[in-house]
Amino acid sequence: MTSADESIIERIAAGDQHAVSECLDRYGGLVWSIANNWSDSPADAEDATQEIFLELWKSAQRYDPAIGSEAVFISTIARRRMIDRLRVKGRRPSFEELTEYHHDSIADPAADVGLLAADAAIASRAVEELDPSQQEVLIMGVVEGMTHSEIAEATGKPLGTVKTQIRRGLLRVRELIEQGGSDVP
Repeated sequence: MTSADESIIERIAAGDQHAVSECLDRYGGLVWSIANNWSDSPADAEDATQEIFLELWKSAQRYDPAIGSEAVFISTIARRRMIDRLRVKGRRPSFEELTEYHHDSIADPAADVGLLAADAAIASRAVEELDPSQQEVLIMGVVEGMTHSEIAEATGKPLGTVKTQIRRGLLRVRELIEQGGSDVP
């Protein structure tokens, strides 16, 4: 594979300094919009954006284009970093914060955001197809950011049951996404 064939993230992992500025240009708007939507102030969003890009540089070698697009990889890192920031502040993000999608706040709409929204819609419909008990623990873990132990305590279910339900639910959602949502109504 030549450097022209590699994604920006793969080039960052290989130490290409030009790829860093390309990444900032291409995905800066996406990262800023995520950070801004989850932050209390513009200054907090700026700090979060810097943290997200630092985490991206550290995690670039984990990127696998077979699993998802660069935008999905970057959005996942951004979302996780923002959840971590909220945990440090001692508050959990609301369901609305986690699922709200601000079309007009994204500076670069060409950054695979349409694909990300389509995948999110497929995943959301797939979650709706899960058993209600499985759906509950999956939302608590993935959307609300609760640990397995916290879910077990909140639901009164054994820890092993919580882990099994989350794993099976994630596998089913992944299966439906990989099928392009064709099995999801």
